[in-house]
Amino acid sequence: MYLRKNIATSESGFIFNPSTGDSYSANPAAAEILQLLKEGKTVSAIRSHFLEKYEVDPVRLERDWDDFFNQLKEAGLLEN
Repeated sequence: MYLRKNIATSESGFIFNPSTGDSYSANPAAAEILQLLKEGKTVSAIRSHFLEKYEVDPVRLERDWDDFFNQLKEAGLLEN
């Protein structure tokens, strides 16, 4: 799963889809995930990165992770 190539993001969490004109804002953790996706990191590698870098409960990470990626899918920002 990858962020579509035409999706513009910023470090501050701004997300823009030029195909639809839609824009979104993301919190710092979500912005970091988006940046890592743009760098070509796999979903599995990003999840591992968050577990190592932050003191987060794996169960909570999984729940929040699923919610976030469902939002990205619904917004049409991801491709396989």
